[in-house]
Amino acid sequence: MLAIDPIISTSAGAPPPAPDASPQRMRSLARAAQQDILRRLTPPLRHDMVVHLQSLGMMAEALGARMERGSVDNDDLQGSVSKLNRLSRQAVARCLEVCTWMEAGEDDTATLREGVSEVVRLLSTGLNFRGFELRMELGEGEFEVSRSAARFLVAAAILTLADSAAAPGEITLRTELSSSHGVVAVEYQAQSDGTFTQLHEPGEAPLAWAEVQALAQQHDVELIRNRQAIVLRLPRAVVTTPLKMVPV
Repeated sequence: MLAIDPIISTSAGAPPPAPDASPQRMRSLARAAQQDILRRLTPPLRHDMVVHLQSLGMMAEALGARMERGSVDNDDLQGSVSKLNRLSRQAVARCLEVCTWMEAGEDDTATLREGVSEVVRLLSTGLNFRGFELRMELGEGEFEVSRSAARFLVAAAILTLADSAAAPGEITLRTELSSSHGVVAVEYQAQSDGTFTQLHEPGEAPLAWAEVQALAQQHDVELIRNRQAIVLRLPRAVVTTPLKMVPV
C-alpha cells in the first residue's frame, strides 16, 4: 500500500481553487498551466523527434555517398532502403506522438504505468543535471487513464516539487490502483550531498499552483498537496471511440 494517509491531510499548504471561480476563469488557468508545462518539456520533446530524424538523415547521406562512389550492389541497396523505410516510419510515428502533446489524439488513453513512465523518461536527464534523481515504484495491474491528464499532471507534480526544492534530492513516484482510480504519489526527499541548481531559468516563474489545480479540475483529477508530496487520483478512462472497448 502507498503511504498516502500522511500525505492526504487537511493541513495541505495550498488551498483548493475558489468555489466561486467562473468556468471561463478556470479554463484560462488550465490553459496557462498546460502551456507552461509544454514550455518546460520542449527540450526533451524536441530531442525525441530530432534523434530519429538525425538517424534517418545520417543513413541517407551515407547511402548517397556510397552510391556516388559506385560501391553499392543490389543486395546492399535493398537492405539500406529497407532500413531507411524502417527509420522513416519510426521518425513519423515519434513526430506524431509528440504532436499529441499539443492536441490529444482520437484515442487519448494509456495505462497508468505508461503515463508515469513516459513523463519520467522525458524529465530524468534534465532533472539529473539539476541535482534531482527520479525513481519509480510502480504497482501491479493495468489501469487505463486519460493520457493527457497523466502526462500534464504527473509532469506538473514533478516540476512543482523540484521548483520548490532548496537542495538536491530524490523524487519518487509510486502508483496504486483502486476500482475507480489510479493513484500517483509524488514525493521529494532532500539529500545532503550533490550539486544543485534551480530548475527554472532566472527570470522565469515556477509553475503556478492555482493553474495546476485548475488543470486537474478540467481533467476530473483529485489533486492533493502537503509539504513535500503531491497525490493525484486519476479516474478510469472511458473510451468513446471504436478503437477500444471500455475496460471493466
